[in-house]
Amino acid sequence: MKRLLTALKRCAAVGAAALAIASLQPVSAANAAPAPVVGGTRAAQGEFPFMVRLSMGCGGALYTQQIVLTAAHCVGSTGRNTSITATAGVADLQSTSGRVQVRSTYVYRAPGYNGDGKDWALIKLASPINLPTLKIATTTQYNTGTFTVAGWGAATEGGSQQRYLLKANVPFVSDATCRSYSGYSGLIPGEEICAGYTAGGVDTCQGDSGGPMFRRDSANAWIQVGIVSWGIGCARPNAPGVYTEVSTFASAIASAASSL
Repeated sequence: MKRLLTALKRCAAVGAAALAIASLQPVSAANAAPAPVVGGTRAAQGEFPFMVRLSMGCGGALYTQQIVLTAAHCVGSTGRNTSITATAGVADLQSTSGRVQVRSTYVYRAPGYNGDGKDWALIKLASPINLPTLKIATTTQYNTGTFTVAGWGAATEGGSQQRYLLKANVPFVSDATCRSYSGYSGLIPGEEICAGYTAGGVDTCQGDSGGPMFRRDSANAWIQVGIVSWGIGCARPNAPGVYTEVSTFASAIASAASSL
């Protein structure tokens, strides 16, 4: 549990205060970090149809039309759970056109999860959502290059929920470089992957936990390579975002999903 003392898990608390959900900023064509202000560009309606907003203040993606892949730290223990509402089909959370909301029936949290690594979970829904799903990487082939992140999140560290789905690109950061930054020595190679700019300015943030980090595969289709997990603050210099390395857990995720 060492990293929980210094690292900021990117979930949002649900209470009287507004939910905090991540927001992101686009990158320049030269692959250099933009001005260090956490912001973002709006995703078009239907651009990322697999994106899911969860009522506890996290994100997720449709693994199947009835199962959401999210972060372990967003959910409780494995078992029956009807308390979560998944919202999908909209980029604007206030829009009712095309919006689908479905309750959960069961949560499966990664076996052995204790706050360090293994940060993935599945949520089974009461009924299917008729939207495209996001396939996950099964090898490390796509664990490099530039990734896309998206969420309804905080425009500043500790900020409040955004109405619109925002998107940005972040570059891969090697394990060695990531672990060299202050607060990141506990990174677990093979279970976690880093992405972000040395100068900061672009990042996921509170409330984006559980959301996907994805890129194009060899067939130009979206493929998920990461799950938003933790980071030191949001968009700070020398403090990249840390994501669950999906390919490491692909077989376990598939096995668990088949049993739900």
